[in-house]
Formats: sequence, C-alpha cells, structure tokens
Amino acid sequence: MIPLEAAGLTLFILALAAGIFATVFSLPGTVLILVASFVYALFTGFEPIGFRVLAVLAILSVSAEAGEFILGMMGAARFGASRKAFWASLAGGILGAVLLAPLLFGAGALLGMFLGSFVGMLAAEVLRQRRIKPALRAAWGALLGTAAGILFKGLCALAMAVIVLAKIYS
Repeated sequence: MIPLEAAGLTLFILALAAGIFATVFSLPGTVLILVASFVYALFTGFEPIGFRVLAVLAILSVSAEAGEFILGMMGAARFGASRKAFWASLAGGILGAVLLAPLLFGAGALLGMFLGSFVGMLAAEVLRQRRIKPALRAAWGALLGTAAGILFKGLCALAMAVIVLAKIYS
C-alpha cells in the first residue's frame, strides 16, 4: 500500500470513529459516516464502495436520525408529556450539553444533555400541570426516550461503519 493511500484510509477510519462517537452526543454522526464514505468512494473510483452501498448507508442514516427524534417523542408522549414540554426538553438538553461540555473532558456534554432534557421537561410539566408526580413521570419518559433514540442511532452508526469496512477489506 502506498503511504498516501494508507494515510487516506487512516483518515477515513478516524472519520468513521468520529461519526460513531458523535452519536453519543446526539450529533448527526451517521451523516458524517455517509459523507466520509462518499468521499472515500469518490477518491477510489467507487471501487470498494459502490452506489448500492452508499444507498444503504443513506437509508440507514435517514432512519437513524428520524428514529432518534421519533423515539424521543414517543418516550415523552407515552409518559404524558405535552408538546411544549417536549420542546422545553429539547432546549434544555441543548443548553445542558453546552453548559456542561467543559466538565469531565467533554463528557459533561452527555451528562448535560440528559440533565438539561430532564429539567426542561420537568419545568414545563410542573408549570402546565401544577403537580410534581405527573411532571416527574413525563420527565422520566423524556429521559428514557432520549436514551433509546441515542442507542438506536449509535447502533445504526456502528452498522454503517461495519458495512463500509467489510466492503473495503473483503
């Protein structure tokens, strides 16, 4: 293998790892994997990774992003959350991730996302229902839905990386 090819493959594998890692923080890591795979395919003349594989990756990427959103909403709705509370949960998750990102070498963003999501949902539901028990239940549902969405998206990202690497090394 020519050193330039080895460097390109190494960068590609690092992009795949970054995509998988990004899903943990609810970032569009599957899109990163799709774009990196397309660029790799472009540079290699679509030899190891063809259009069929790219189509499968695109379907997985869209499914993962939509699935994360849908699972988050389903978790919140199943436990009695309102739409306003869902949006408060989303805003709280983003704010929490930004505020706690510097802690724990960046892993605070994950903690902040879950904590902010929980607090945002709880605050909105307490304001809406004026009762703590149903508000806690809705916030717990949002937390479970968010965790399920991230797990689903992470598994899709992992499957995408395995598919691509299997095509390259087969």
